[in-house]
Amino acid sequence: MAYGGAAVAQTGARQELLLHSTGSAVVIVLLLSMVFASSRNMLLVLVNVPFALAGGVLAALISGGSLSIGSLVGFVSLFGISMRNSILMISHYENLVAQEGMEWGFDTAVHGATERLLPILMTALVVALGLLPIAIRSYQAGHEIEGPMAIVILGGLATSTVLNLLVLPTLAVRYGKFEKPVA
Repeated sequence: MAYGGAAVAQTGARQELLLHSTGSAVVIVLLLSMVFASSRNMLLVLVNVPFALAGGVLAALISGGSLSIGSLVGFVSLFGISMRNSILMISHYENLVAQEGMEWGFDTAVHGATERLLPILMTALVVALGLLPIAIRSYQAGHEIEGPMAIVILGGLATSTVLNLLVLPTLAVRYGKFEKPVA
């Protein structure tokens, strides 16, 4: 049995998207390793990806969706948004210790999370408000790509935002390496 037409095009597009996403992920990890002085802090930034993945997969399953090109694009976008939020948090922790002279510990983690609460929530809210109408109309004709994309992003954004604000500070206290610069 041989498939042709749309099935071949969709398989090719899926493979190309996965190839380019993998290459981009490698470049992103290399750039993060150059930006963050500590590999522990870089890994803390990357821990937000599973937070986002869990919500995106759960939203796709609840909506009855499958792994389509739209949902794959949604995962790529979702990972970018969630990485931005965790970079905001971890780089702010580094700034609090290195520039503002705070001693790293639980109080500094709570202080930093409190200060980053509004920027992270605003990012999530703006994206959610923009994608909500698309997700609601995802079952109408013509929304085969953007509907699953919006659903994946909304589900992943919900879990990554909550876990970024609650779990990431706890992990940073336990595993983060934030030090004052040596004078």
